[in-house]
Amino acid sequence: QVQLVESGGGLVQAGESLRISCTVTGHTFSRYSMAWFRQPPGRQRLFIAHINWSGTDTRYADSVNGRFTSSRDKARNTVYLQMNDLKPEYTAVYYCHSAGAPDVWGPGTKFTVSS
Repeated sequence: QVQLVESGGGLVQAGESLRISCTVTGHTFSRYSMAWFRQPPGRQRLFIAHINWSGTDTRYADSVNGRFTSSRDKARNTVYLQMNDLKPEYTAVYYCHSAGAPDVWGPGTKFTVSS
């Protein structure tokens, strides 16, 4: 059974940085691409980042390009999202997603960016 567990959320000030993590269990992590989504309060879940199976190719939504960087650690079965120069509009619950388990979502990790 595949499980995704996000972590690292909290309260940060505008302009600060934060790194959140997602650990995957239940399938061969290194075989699948991963993606990050965010869901602001009262809104739909939105794509923000994608990283391929090897970590050599990443893509980002225009809204975060240049501020967010995704990476992955095969040994830890973990994918990361480094977020810099945070803005209040980034306040949301953040989810990771695995191409190897398209119907599985974790609980998400929430962070709030205060102005």
